[in-house]
Amino acid sequence: MVTKIITAKQQERSAQSFAFFSCIAVLLLPAIIPMLLWIAASIFAYCAVACHPNKRVQTYLTKAGHRFYGLVGTLVVLLNFSPQMMKWTGGWWQLAIIIWVLSILVVVPLGVRDILRAKREPWQDMAIEVESV
Repeated sequence: MVTKIITAKQQERSAQSFAFFSCIAVLLLPAIIPMLLWIAASIFAYCAVACHPNKRVQTYLTKAGHRFYGLVGTLVVLLNFSPQMMKWTGGWWQLAIIIWVLSILVVVPLGVRDILRAKREPWQDMAIEVESV
């Protein structure tokens, strides 16, 4: 067994990363490619941090993950019914702007709050035992 040190800064960055990239993807939603890339990459990021030895890091991840994946699921449903909804909103551009603004309101303020909270957390270095390969 080898002892590995996870620094306080690494833990802080792990806690902030998912929320940060989710905020960026939602802000760039009209350019669709960053959002699609983050949906794919977020699965790997979520899996990498989900088994983190620090439970506080896992808590930040699950909150950000629930917000982001909840939004993505909602977008699938909304876009499935977009022809009907376009009639209510007056056209595609109006519907797209409404969806974008609501997406920003769901993910960005709470994501920024979590990023700032993680920055204020009293992180400490932690030692873990890992098997040497």
